[in-house]
Amino acid sequence: MTLDPTFLSSLTLVLTGLAGAFLVALWVALVVWTYRDMRSRHRDRLVHILAALMVALLNLPGVLVYLILRPARTLEEEYQQTLEEEALLQSIEDQSVCPGCERHIKDDWQVCPTCQTKLRKPCHSCGRLMELPWNICPYCGTPAPGMRKEGTTMEDVVRSLPQEENLEPENLPEEDLPAAQVQPEEEQPAAENLPEEDQPALENLPEEEPE
Repeated sequence: MTLDPTFLSSLTLVLTGLAGAFLVALWVALVVWTYRDMRSRHRDRLVHILAALMVALLNLPGVLVYLILRPARTLEEEYQQTLEEEALLQSIEDQSVCPGCERHIKDDWQVCPTCQTKLRKPCHSCGRLMELPWNICPYCGTPAPGMRKEGTTMEDVVRSLPQEENLEPENLPEEDLPAAQVQPEEEQPAAENLPEEDQPALENLPEEEPE
């Protein structure tokens, strides 16, 4: 059975057209894929166009060259890696260390147990811990001892002091009275209590004449 040459030529033409259309579609798909892939890996628009032109001119060899030269990670992957690195660095920085011995300490410690370095000071009003350079408590607004709030005058400071009551001497307790007032009066010896050798001297004393 012999085949018709006209049929064979038509079949060959159809197959050639399909193969050409497939190659053209593959070429366009590779160019579009290269452009999209480079756009996800680089921010410069000129680089996107150059990568697409290289694949458009070289076709499959251009794709191989592009796969060799393209960045290893996409922009999203680089962003995620940056976030992980920042989180790791933040966790390392959040771990407090002693300025004296550089050992790890906790946030609620006042003194380093290793080198006895003072780390924080308590607020004398609310009792919460403050940093050593702080001059005012950020929790209750109370200034540190020896400091005063901004805008506070001396009159306000004097008014805030407790007023001392004026205690008169008769209202003072015995321990606060002067020593001269606390001493008991000396009693004069009576004549009958004197020894016998002193009694005649008292009897010879002149009596006071009445006026």
